Amino acid sequence: MSKLEELIQELCPNGVEYKKLGEVAEIIMGVSPKGDTLNSNHGIEFHQGKSFFKDIYLGSSNIFSNKPIKFANIDSLVMSVRAPVGDINITKNKVCIGRGLCSINGSETILNKFIFYFIKQNQINLKKNSIGATFEAINSNQIKNFLIPLPPLEVQKEIVRILDTFTELTTELTTELTTELTLRKKQYEYYREKLFTFNDNVEWVTLGDIGTFIRGNGLQKKDFVTTGYPCIHYGQIYKYFNTSVTNNLTCINKELYNKLKKASFGDLIIAITSENIEDVCKSIVWLGNTDIAIGGHSTIYKHSQQPKFIAYYFQTNFFQVQKKTIVTGTKVIEVSPSKLSKIKIPLPSLEEQERIVKILDKFDALCNDLSIGLPAEIEKRQKQYEYYREKLLTFKEKQ
Repeated sequence: MSKLEELIQELCPNGVEYKKLGEVAEIIMGVSPKGDTLNSNHGIEFHQGKSFFKDIYLGSSNIFSNKPIKFANIDSLVMSVRAPVGDINITKNKVCIGRGLCSINGSETILNKFIFYFIKQNQINLKKNSIGATFEAINSNQIKNFLIPLPPLEVQKEIVRILDTFTELTTELTTELTTELTLRKKQYEYYREKLFTFNDNVEWVTLGDIGTFIRGNGLQKKDFVTTGYPCIHYGQIYKYFNTSVTNNLTCINKELYNKLKKASFGDLIIAITSENIEDVCKSIVWLGNTDIAIGGHSTIYKHSQQPKFIAYYFQTNFFQVQKKTIVTGTKVIEVSPSKLSKIKIPLPSLEEQERIVKILDKFDALCNDLSIGLPAEIEKRQKQYEYYREKLLTFKEKQ
């Protein structure tokens, strides 16, 4: 019997109480003071929204005057209360927290680190309480009412000790694997650029010369249904897919499906709206058995070339350089299909296109396929860690 099992058997054999987080911890919601600032040189970092989790300091050495200031002290928990809800970390120094963040501090009955691990494990349950269709958020009452187990402190300490050790080992291993994967990706990118470098014997044409663009419209996340007709939302292109896809993730009803533009086997589906220039125009090849509906912020490219050859070309520096000259917008980046049609592309024979695709498919699988190689090993380690974390943080509720 492990030490943890012995402690549970001794201190809470009949289960543990579940308490509202607000009953056992202090919750402080961040605010964003407005008005003049004083250059006080106190070196206090100001964070709001995602900045705390990206180490982007929005206002170093600034203190806000004549407005309420909310602080998170050293070793406090800082959690995102706006998309993405539930991202949580531990402060290394005192920080001023703005909108989109809250600080959480335990009490004599619950450890900060225990709260940290529990929220990490149960972030999806916290998200269920969020409000907002396009921009999720959670308020102070919802955070305070979030249920958390309250095992004895000795049990909490042992769980934290185990998870700290396991986290360190998992992080060390995944860092090594990720470093190796990064090197492979750089090698992949090098060969991809080399394979798309042609001599004067290969003609360069525009995308409009060899195909047509069809812009989508009218698909929103609220339209998704459990079963129905296949569709792809432009956000899924960024988040879930790589170079090609054979199965849809979401469905819509027949009536809407009949109204929307559809991609057929071999068509490219291109996301033409993004938050940044680097990502806009990410494309995937549809290789499914049936036509699939697309919505706004996407366009379909129909052509008679090797589909993946064009998709891989969209990933090259040759394409990226041209793309940057046709983007519009600042906060929302867009590329119009009409401008995309003027992008130039090399056009070797179909046999040569097939040869290039076969080579790049192998590299692509090694770098991105979660079923083989390094990506699979990294995924395996992460799932193993999450499995044991869940086991350690799941308690029988005391009746």
